[in-house]
Amino acid sequence: MNRKDFLLALDEMLELDPGTLTGAEELDSIDAWDSLAVISFIALVDEKLGHVVEGEKLVRAKTVEDLIGLAGIAVAA
Repeated sequence: MNRKDFLLALDEMLELDPGTLTGAEELDSIDAWDSLAVISFIALVDEKLGHVVEGEKLVRAKTVEDLIGLAGIAVAA
């Protein structure tokens, strides 16, 4: 999964219009980013990318870009 596909998957997960997220968004500014979204993010990464996001790292995430990094998506992808 590349960066664009991952952002589209996040859009869908958060029930946003496709192409809404760019990576620069602060998580606090996304109304749909709540405890259910956190669990959905962990499941998304596990299902689509096959690895587990550590909770203590996820708690420190402040931006969508941080989520991309936690998912292990390559910057150039």
